[in-house]
Amino acid sequence: MPHVIAHGGGVWSIAVPIPDNPLGHTLVHLVDTGRGPVLIDTGWDDPASWDALNDGLAALGTSAAALHGVVVTHCHPDHHGLSGRVREASGAWIAMHAADAAVVRRTRAAEPGLWLDYLTDKLERAGAPEEHLAPLRAARSAGRSGGLPGLRPALPDREIAPGELLDLAGRRLRAVWTPGHTPGHVCLHLEEAHPARLPGRGRLFSGDHLLPEITPHIGLYEDPDDAAVADPLGDYLESLERVARLGPAEVLPAHQHAFTGAPARVRELLAHHEARLTALLGLLERPLTPWQAAERMDWNRPWERIPHSSRNIAVSEAEAHLRRLVKLGRAEAVPGSGPAAYVAV
Repeated sequence: MPHVIAHGGGVWSIAVPIPDNPLGHTLVHLVDTGRGPVLIDTGWDDPASWDALNDGLAALGTSAAALHGVVVTHCHPDHHGLSGRVREASGAWIAMHAADAAVVRRTRAAEPGLWLDYLTDKLERAGAPEEHLAPLRAARSAGRSGGLPGLRPALPDREIAPGELLDLAGRRLRAVWTPGHTPGHVCLHLEEAHPARLPGRGRLFSGDHLLPEITPHIGLYEDPDDAAVADPLGDYLESLERVARLGPAEVLPAHQHAFTGAPARVRELLAHHEARLTALLGLLERPLTPWQAAERMDWNRPWERIPHSSRNIAVSEAEAHLRRLVKLGRAEAVPGSGPAAYVAV
């Protein structure tokens, strides 16, 4: 039985499963327009996920072949994975912010082993121990991609500009650039009265930017060909404040469930990251590598129970927080240290 929710006003969500992932599913939103239905995100590229999407569309009286377009909040495989299959089935256009479209182009052009080389080198420079690096080296030597998803994502047909009112017949859907989770993440603001007349300004499709109960992963923007020294956490915090100023009546995220009270949720997330930065600064009374910092930071379980792939994500998040502290002038890299180490100023 497909998991479909009617949100009113020509908007629905379909739960599309993510294989072997604690998030469970991506909420793919369908918006009715004068030229046919448009999806916001598509879900993971997996046969069971494709079946769930099609079952949900059928329950709503439509099909993949009838879709007019796809608006992608960001390039991660649980959001963009099925976009290519949707386009093959329907001829639908695919729209994405230019920054994430550039990531897609570079990902498609790269030899799969490049990503394992990049990840191994990055973790080595972050101070990861050899026992953590060994499985990555073995996968590279065996010529395996390591099961990395989304190495051949669909190229978008259109690029979304910040502030753009998307060309959706009969709807007012405006793009809000919200970098942080990815460099080109966008939220979509439906500038129409809420169907239940809830107080606030329309509805916000928030992707992974604003979730009701969990904190989105904010790590370094992972792109082997991008040498820019970005500040993803700084980007995210600024983007949160931008969303709070919109004051939407309701938020329709890509995971968990719809919710109200966006400004209050933004305040919670701002406080969470400020507390995290303060705690990390306290750890930096002596020099620590990003790996050592990650080992000592608070996570949703003890470090020894965090699986291998999740440790990679944790280290990336630690690096993003370290980079933010450096940019704020509250910490600095230790000169000549190898692997990299940081200390409070």
